Formats: sequence, C-alpha cells, structure tokens
Amino acid sequence: MIDSRAEIRAGDRFAFGSNWRAFIELVDEPRIQAAVESLVKALGTRDLAGRSFLDAGCGSGLFSLAASRLGARVRSFDFDPDSVAATMELRDRFAPDADWSVETGSILDEPFVKGLGLFDIVYSWGVLHHTGDLWGAVDAAAGLVAPGGLLYISIYNDQGLESRVWRRVKRQYNKSGPVARGVLVAASAAYIGRRRPARKALEILRKDGLPARPPRVRGMSAKHDLVDWVGGYPFEVARPEEVFAFLRDRGFALCHLTTCGGGLGCNEYVFQRAEG
Repeated sequence: MIDSRAEIRAGDRFAFGSNWRAFIELVDEPRIQAAVESLVKALGTRDLAGRSFLDAGCGSGLFSLAASRLGARVRSFDFDPDSVAATMELRDRFAPDADWSVETGSILDEPFVKGLGLFDIVYSWGVLHHTGDLWGAVDAAAGLVAPGGLLYISIYNDQGLESRVWRRVKRQYNKSGPVARGVLVAASAAYIGRRRPARKALEILRKDGLPARPPRVRGMSAKHDLVDWVGGYPFEVARPEEVFAFLRDRGFALCHLTTCGGGLGCNEYVFQRAEG
C-alpha cells in the first residue's frame, strides 16, 4: 500500500488527514445533523437499519457517524493514518457503542478491497479523484456494491483549462513551505470570492471558520474546505457524461445527481447496481 506520510513529506500528496483532525474539533450536533440531512436527501430515506454502509476514504468520519445515526452498520477506512485517527476519535466521542469499525486501507489496494466483501451502500465523497488513479478507484468502489445496492460518490467537475491551472496550484502548494502555502490559500480565497464582498473571503480565513453562522451544507467548515481545495493533490477531474458511461457499462443506473453548475467543485452521484 502507498505510504501516505512518505508522499506528504516528498510534496507529492496533501496532508488530508491532518486537515481533518483539525476539523473534528468543530464537530457538534448541528454539524452532525447537517451531515445526516445530506445523506437523507441523496439516499431518499431516513432509515438505514439493517443496511451495511462502507465509507471508502472516511476523512473526518463525519459521514460514517451520520450513517450510524440513521441506523446503518458502518465500516470505515482511509489510507491516511491521521484520517483513521480522526474517525476513531469522532466515533469514540459521539457513538462509542455503535456498530462501526474503522481501519487503515486503500481503495487501490486490491487484496485489501477483495477482503471487504459487498455492501448495501458504498459512500466515497470527494475521495476517488485524490487517489492518483481516478478510474481505477471508481471501478474498485463499484465492485464493492451488492446487487441492488447504492454507490454514492462525488468527483471534481472537469472545467477544462481552469482545472489544469488548479492542478498546478495544488502541486505548488504541496512543494512549498508554510509562508508560500499561506499566500496560495489567501490568493485562492480572494479568487474564489471575487464576485463576493472582500469581507467574505476574509471570514473564510478566520481561525474559527464561521462560528456565528449555521454549518455549511453537509456540516462542513469553510476554512477547512478551502485548505483542502487548495492543497488537495493528487487531483483528477471528470465530466458527468464520462462518469455515467463508465458506471453504466458496469451495470449501474443513475438515481440521484447534484451538479456544481459547471463550475468549481464536485458533481455528486448516487447510482444503483442492477439486481443479479
């Protein structure tokens, strides 16, 4: 399996887990409820009792927790040790008695994936495009879905030239020291918020995020999402039609779609695997 810490030290990978460990200090009941509601909206149900839920690339563990709150049997994995630690801490804090296991593993580790079995719901939001092998990761995740089960993923939208520019920014961030990284984050905040008042960009950079306002959609943090966006490398993108075709050929039908409107961010998909 890839050594994530060695890649981070070499500047070839963003320290996703470190960012998530900082984020979980902000997790509270309103954020958890926002995460729960996002699952309900996409999956079309509030009842996951008796259903198995795999969180492939669990990050902070927030959505594993949300699935547990909806009654699912949860299995979480991530190949970044800090993400695994963050998920365990969140579980121990909010759901110590839940049917929820957490382990280290990679969606690109074929023996590991083969040993996982099949799940009613496979969830991997904003993960597969950071593996360094997007389509291999999508294929592996799809193979973990039981017949009739759901694959819930999100993948960065392909914006053409702009996506290529962001890839260079992310690469530079991970090769840079703390000062240059701070400059890149500040410049990116200004660029992303260029159609908003400058105050909005400054709020994103505040140490405590946006405490006076409700949690963002999905319960996330503006500040931590920004750092994740600027530093998130490896970085791959896909057009919705590419995702549709790839999974259709593997026996999946689309049952939920939320796009980012052709702009910056992720397109969110829920596919159902054919029975039999």
